[in-house]
Amino acid sequence: MATLREKLGRGDFVITAEIMPPLSASAGDLLERAAPLKDLVDAINVTDAPGARAAMSSTASAALLAANGFEPVLQLTCRDRNRIGMACDLLGAAAQGVENLLVLHGDDPKGGDQPDAMPVYDLDSRGVISLARMMRDDEKLPSGREIKGHPNFFLGCADTPFDPPADFEPTGLRSKIEAGAEFSQTQFCYDLDVARRYFARLREHGITERLQFIVGIGPLLSAKSARWMDENLFGVTVPAAAIARLDGAEDEKAEGRAICVEAIHGLKEIDGICGVHIMAPMQSAAAIAETVQMTGLR
Repeated sequence: MATLREKLGRGDFVITAEIMPPLSASAGDLLERAAPLKDLVDAINVTDAPGARAAMSSTASAALLAANGFEPVLQLTCRDRNRIGMACDLLGAAAQGVENLLVLHGDDPKGGDQPDAMPVYDLDSRGVISLARMMRDDEKLPSGREIKGHPNFFLGCADTPFDPPADFEPTGLRSKIEAGAEFSQTQFCYDLDVARRYFARLREHGITERLQFIVGIGPLLSAKSARWMDENLFGVTVPAAAIARLDGAEDEKAEGRAICVEAIHGLKEIDGICGVHIMAPMQSAAAIAETVQMTGLR
C-alpha cells in the first residue's frame, strides 16, 4: 500500500487521525483504541504525553501500530528529551519501521499532573527537524558519528491557520522548511473563510509549493465544548453559526459530526490544503471513524 508520503506526493486528499496512547503497559489497550480507524484513514498520529500527562510512550506506540498494519505518525515533543535522547528515540523509531514524524514544542509541565517536572527544551522544534534531516540525508549525528542503516524520515511540523494581517510574512514556516519540514499538520480550523484567506496568502508567498498542509478538524462534542475550544484553545475559532447549530440541535453529537463533515468538504476545495487531520478530544476513535464514513471519502 502507498505510504502517507507517497499519497501526498501524487496529490491524494489524505485523511489522518489522532489517538492518545493509554496510561497502560498493555499493547492490547493501544491497539483497541486504534482498531476503529483500520482501513479508514491514511495514518494515525500518536500523541506524546499531551497536556504534560504521562502515557505509553509515543515511540513505543508508533512502533506497535506499525507492527500491526497501521501507518503511524510519531509525535515527538521537545519538552522531555535532550538531543542525545532525541537521537536515540529517532534511531529506535526508524529501526521499527516508523517514518512519519511530527515535531512539536510540547505542553508546559506546570499545566500537567506532575507540575514539578522539569522541562528540557534542549532543542526547539526546528532543531529536532534539522537533526532528523541530518540523520536521514547524511546518515550521521551532529558530532560526525556515522549512523548505520537509513532512517527514511518524512518530516512534519505544526502550524495554526489564522486571519493574516496585511503585512503577514510566513517567517516561522520558512524557517521550519529550511530546517527540513516537508508536511504540516495544523491546529483545528473550523472557519472556512479564515482558511481561504490564510492559504491564499501562503500561496502568494510560495509556501504551499514547499510544504504539504493537512488541516486540523474534528467532530464537535457539544455547544459547551465548542465554546470552550473557541475561548481557550490558542488559534482556534469556532464560528458563532456552528455553536448556534449545536445549541439548537436535539442530538448535539450528531450535529457536531455533521458540522465537521461539512467543514472537511469545504477544506477539500481550498487550494493548498492536501488533507485533513481529525482530532476528537474527549471522544473515542469510533467518533472519528463515524465522521470519516459520513464524508463519503472512504
